[in-house]
Amino acid sequence: MANSKTILITGAGSGFGEGVAIGLAQLGHKVIAGVQISPQVTPLREKAAKLGLEANLRVEKLDILDSYDVAYALTWDIDVLFSNAGIGEAGPVFEIPMDLVRRNFETNVFAPLNLAQQFIKKFIDGKKKGKVVFTSSMGGLFTPAGFGIYVSTKHALESVAEALQQEVKPFGIQIQTVNPGPYLTGYNETMAETPFRWLDDNKNYTKKADLKATFDAMLGVPEGRLDPNEMIEAMIRIVPAETGKFRNVVPQAIEDMLKESQKKGWENTI
Repeated sequence: MANSKTILITGAGSGFGEGVAIGLAQLGHKVIAGVQISPQVTPLREKAAKLGLEANLRVEKLDILDSYDVAYALTWDIDVLFSNAGIGEAGPVFEIPMDLVRRNFETNVFAPLNLAQQFIKKFIDGKKKGKVVFTSSMGGLFTPAGFGIYVSTKHALESVAEALQQEVKPFGIQIQTVNPGPYLTGYNETMAETPFRWLDDNKNYTKKADLKATFDAMLGVPEGRLDPNEMIEAMIRIVPAETGKFRNVVPQAIEDMLKESQKKGWENTI
């Protein structure tokens, strides 16, 4: 295809990452799909073969917390880094164990920043006008109770991306975020299960049944279970594009809700 790009996607072993990897390869881009664990490699390679995408879809193990995986990834010549890998820890902020907080920030902020810094250096040294796209979240722009730690990592990622956009623009390097709404990939549902492995009704102030009811109210309704193909199609358009918005919230209804929520924040009282 004309203007074909080489695009590295982290977190491509499932969900949005896998869907975007396949979609971009089908459009003719050269995609390197980085998956977190070895058992994800062969199934995605087999899927690529069944779709006739072997020439365009390369699957590699890339755990962004593994220094050896990262060093190997940095030998690849790419045009776009789609930094999509992430994890989510849910639960009350005033009770969640601190090691889980640190782990969430390590995966969602520090590791993506490390990878972005090193690829940006490659772009600058190679005089390449590259691009970095971060998967943030609607949660990067507001904070629902029960998800405070996860969304705080996305708030941090928003700030990192916003600063990067200003800092690397003189080098011709582009930065964007994509901010999915509540799409049914299984990610949010699995994240909502994480606190129940440490919450103890005999020790914690937050009771399991109360937290489960909070999560069910958010995720168990149609507006909390949107079709992920809408977001995948948007990502396929946004990631290789050379023009567009810095922040990309999908769907429009969620963007409108976030703008209204941010306005109300100025009137919030204690």
